[in-house]
Amino acid sequence: MSGTLHLLARLGGQAIAVPAEMVESVVDIDAVVPAPRSHPAVRGLAALRSRVVTVVDTWQLLDLPAGGEGTQRAIITVVDGHHHAMLVEALEDVAPIDVLPIPTGLALGARWSRVATGSAERDGEPLLVIDLAALVGAMADDARD
Repeated sequence: MSGTLHLLARLGGQAIAVPAEMVESVVDIDAVVPAPRSHPAVRGLAALRSRVVTVVDTWQLLDLPAGGEGTQRAIITVVDGHHHAMLVEALEDVAPIDVLPIPTGLALGARWSRVATGSAERDGEPLLVIDLAALVGAMADDARD
């Protein structure tokens, strides 16, 4: 077995891979309480195992068509001591993958390019390796713009 362990998921129709060390858990998010005056990509707050997590609309952060409402699959990550539930369309597998540089000339767009750290392929399908901390940081970057 070669490669490093990654969580494989889908976001905006794109297959993504998240390094396993960035994943605290995966969950279904049901009830979300609005968080007034927060970043537009923050759907709100949710209670998860006796802790509060910030629920992040990753579609909005990446300027993608809106994701569905209701129960959502989420990747829980901790950035700067705060728990975030990063919403995704689907969670598919955990597998070792060999991460390669993003191919030269691949046009990702500004939002994807600031969170994609590499690429890979699994069963003939291209994957983008995503840095969840950079995705959370994109909200701070937006506030500075």
